[in-house]
Formats: sequence, structure tokens, C-alpha cells
Amino acid sequence: MATNYKNLAKIIIQNIGGKENVQSLTHCFTRLRFVLKDEAKANTDILKGTDDIVDVIQQGGQYQIVIGMKVEEVYNEIMPRLGLAEQDSLDAEEQQDKSGFSRIIDTISGIFMPLLGLLTACGIIKGLLAVLSVSGLLQTTDGTYVILNAVGDSLFYFFPVFLGYTAAKKFKMNELVGMAVGASLIYPTIISSISENPISTLFSGTIIESGVHLTFLQIPVLLSNYSSTVIPAILAVWFASKIEKQVKKIAPASIRNFFVPLFTLLIAVPVVFIVVGPIATWASDIVGAFVQVLYSFSPVLFGAFVGGFWQIFVMLGIHQGMIPIVINNLATLGYDTIFAATCTASFTQLAILVAIVLRTKNKRLKNTATAAIFPAIFGITEPAIYGVTLPLKKPFVISCVSSGIGGALAMVLGVKFYQMGGQGIFSFPCYLNPESGNFSQILMSIIAIVVAMAISFIATLFLYRDKQATDDKVEQKAIIEN
Repeated sequence: MATNYKNLAKIIIQNIGGKENVQSLTHCFTRLRFVLKDEAKANTDILKGTDDIVDVIQQGGQYQIVIGMKVEEVYNEIMPRLGLAEQDSLDAEEQQDKSGFSRIIDTISGIFMPLLGLLTACGIIKGLLAVLSVSGLLQTTDGTYVILNAVGDSLFYFFPVFLGYTAAKKFKMNELVGMAVGASLIYPTIISSISENPISTLFSGTIIESGVHLTFLQIPVLLSNYSSTVIPAILAVWFASKIEKQVKKIAPASIRNFFVPLFTLLIAVPVVFIVVGPIATWASDIVGAFVQVLYSFSPVLFGAFVGGFWQIFVMLGIHQGMIPIVINNLATLGYDTIFAATCTASFTQLAILVAIVLRTKNKRLKNTATAAIFPAIFGITEPAIYGVTLPLKKPFVISCVSSGIGGALAMVLGVKFYQMGGQGIFSFPCYLNPESGNFSQILMSIIAIVVAMAISFIATLFLYRDKQATDDKVEQKAIIEN
């Protein structure tokens, strides 16, 4: 088969006017997407008559050669022959939509694309461990559990390191330097410093009162725990990529090998801690204070806000401002409503995955969504969010809206959260009142979850459309036949 791809690659290059006529090349699920300097030089009729080429389409300033589901293999044969730097392959809709929001989502999706298989695998391991633990087949202290938990949790805990690599590749910088930036964010000494007594306090008596645990060149550093976070790591690597480009311009060739990483890290990492840290800390404090005020004003609005934005808060890493409030509520009141308002978040993702599996004809998307279902049952929604709903945009919005409705309903039903515990289906015992033993709170949480899931499932069935299938009949044919 490799020989066929090589021959096909040679034919394509010859009949698009040669490699000198190619300005850029990307691919989506089924198409090679060329930007040619002069499309008149391409032999379109010859290409259309070539075996393994379904069709040739010229639209949107692109010369598109429809291959089918083997497009990536052909792309990999063509790129070295063109001598072009590898570019990110994007979905057709993503390439055409140039809005700021879409570019941000496209960037995040592109960064997560290489991680999807590993993300799903780790999610499945964590889900299996949850089942084994609850069933009593494994204790959390057993060596088997400890080792498998380390395997399953490795990606999630060290997210900034993995994102450091993929984000560096996306932003076209040294991948190993990107990993070093990500690793710096979760260095154990940095994280342990957060639990120590602060050496000073900034903005005392205000909403953004912040303890200072470290200083850098006498500049106060406000720390946050960036483990499992997404956006702070991506921003850190993006900033580091800008620094690296500037350092490369002034670095002598003889010492560039170590000079560029040295000064990139020396400049980027401290600035990230000094700038990103305070932003994350203050945003967390402000959100935490806001939800407390909102609950006093209207529990229903509070439920809608917390439930609707919880997934976004987690992505940004600013949900941590609410964790101390939850712990304090459990200690002083014996219950909490913040986590109660988020009871539907993972389940709406689950419902959307099922709807997409039923709705889509795109085999790649169907497989990704199917694999993400099992982890989502146990509250591990990263494979769902970053592999399916966020790249598709609309399903992620549906999830947030339906979670907001579910959060509001949970407050109407008086749902309360009584103890820290599992996620997904294993979160239900957390709604059992330990004093009365009353199961009513579990029942109320299930009602809120079922309603939110129904809304997200039905909305996805009606609103979701396969872009690859509706773009044109030719591409749909390519997906089915391959």
C-alpha cells in the first residue's frame, strides 16, 4: 500500500503544476487542500481520472483533491516531496470560519488532536478503576490500584507537560522547551509552597486579597495549582513561542543550540508566574465571591450560572476559587450547594456523545465519540470535551446551556452536596444526608440530571449536522466508501 501512496503522491504533484506551484497544503478528514500559486497550471481532468482520487473541487481559494479516509497517508507522502513545513490539518468549517472565537477553539482543538487517543485511554483506565474500587475488587491502598491509578492519572495530573509539547508544535517552537515550560508550572516545590503560610498579603480586605508565597527579584508571585489545567499552560507556551522567535533573531549561530532555550526559559517562565498566576488567582477569587453573592440573591440564578459555566471554569483553572468555599460549607454547614449545582455537567456531555454517535455518518467522529462514552459515565469528560464537543463548538454550547438549566433545577429541587466523593455515577452517594439517611436528595439530583440530559440529547439530535456530509455529496461518498 505504501507504494501506491508514493505513486499517487507523484501523480498529484506532477498534475498540480509541480511543487513550485504549491503555496501551502493541509488536509481535513477526506481532502487534500492545496493553495496553488496558479490553479490554471493544474491538470484537473487527469487528476479526476486517476485511481484513488474521488474528485477535484476548486472552492474558497483552495484546490481540493478528495481522497477519502486514507487522505492522511497520501498527505504524509506528499509533504516531504514538497519541502514545506508541516501545517495543522483543520476541518473545512474551521478553515473557513475566521472569527476570533473560532480561531481560539481551533487552536485548542489542534493542540489536543495528538492527545486524543491517549486522553481516551487514560479516561477508560480511570473509569475501570472506579468500577473496581466501588465493587470492592480493589482497595485504593492495593499496589495494583496504586500503579494503575498512576497510569490512568498521569496524563490528567501532568496536563501542562503534555500540552507543553503539543502547544509548542502548534505554535512552531521547540517542543522540548514547551515541555519544560509546562513542567515548570507544576514543579512540586512550587505547588507545595501554596499550602505554606504566606510571607505577605496583597490587597488585604478586598475581594482579590491574595497571599504571597514567593517572590522573584523582589516581585510578588501569586501562585496557583496548574495541575490538570488547560488554558494557563497553553498561554504559557504561546508566550514562550513569542520569546523564542525574538531570541533566535539575536542568537549567534555558534551558540544557538543552548542560547535560545536558555533565554526563552529565563524570560518566559518567570513572566508567566508573575502575570498568569495573579490573573488566575484574582479571577478565581472574583468568581468565588460572585457565586456567594449570587446564591444569596437567587439560588436559581446561582445554579444556572455555576452549572452553565463550570466546564469553562475548569478549563480556565479558575474553579479553584470555589473549592475553599465548598470545603468551608461542608465543615460549617454540613452541606454544599456549589457542587450540587454542577451535578449535571458531566452527564450532559454523556448525552451529547450518545446523540452524536446516533447522528453522525463520519466514522472517525463516531469512533472518537463512542470511545469517550465510557469515561464520561464516571465523570471523566476530558475525552468528550477536547475530542468531540469543543472542536464541534455547537455541542459544547449545548452542554453548557443544558448544564445551566440542570443547575437551576437542582436548586429549585433543593439538592445539596454532603461529602467529597466520586464523579459521574459515583457522585450519587455524595447527595445522601449522613444524619437522616434520607435518599430524597439523591432522587432530586437524578431528576435534575435526567432533565438536563434529555435537553442536551434532543437539542443535539435536532441541531447537529455533519459538516463533512453536508459540504457536498462527493465527500460524503468518500467517507462511506473508504
